[in-house]
Amino acid sequence: MRAFMAIEIDFRLINKIIKVQEALKNADAPVKFVDGENLHFTVKFFGDITPDQVQQISSLTNDQLINQKSFQMHIKGTGVFPNLKRPRVLWLGVEDPQEFSQLQRRLDEEWVRMGFRRERSYIPHLTIGRVKGSRNRDALISKIHELEGVDIGPIAVEKLVLRKSELTPVGPIYTDLQEFPLA
Repeated sequence: MRAFMAIEIDFRLINKIIKVQEALKNADAPVKFVDGENLHFTVKFFGDITPDQVQQISSLTNDQLINQKSFQMHIKGTGVFPNLKRPRVLWLGVEDPQEFSQLQRRLDEEWVRMGFRRERSYIPHLTIGRVKGSRNRDALISKIHELEGVDIGPIAVEKLVLRKSELTPVGPIYTDLQEFPLA
């Protein structure tokens, strides 16, 4: 099964994020936007894993989060991967991402010991859309610039969630496998 570790988005922020997506839609570029119910921060994408690996990931994550306190993040700003000349992923960023980044690096070190690939240059981000072609790229880039300072608001990170991702023709279906509460 395909799986990833995520931080959920507070439902109170979803409408603000959708408004950003709608503003980007005005560029009339070929973008597949993430549905509101599927918005999340990916801490780690594991890919295809076995039930035994689910148990290992769960055990290791529980051990690593025993003393991890909940924390606040602030969702702010837009960006793209890999760059503005070839935008493929549209995202919202995190202002002052130190706590998130430290947590991600610490967990990633442990997951690497399990045999998963190391995240080389992880940037905390919330994927909001995937660009599917170059039509109206300049209009899209212009909209991204207009929204570069957009302020979505604070989010309390109180748990991580291990999710299964089932790909379907109409989009992914996510199922929570386990929650990992923070202190």
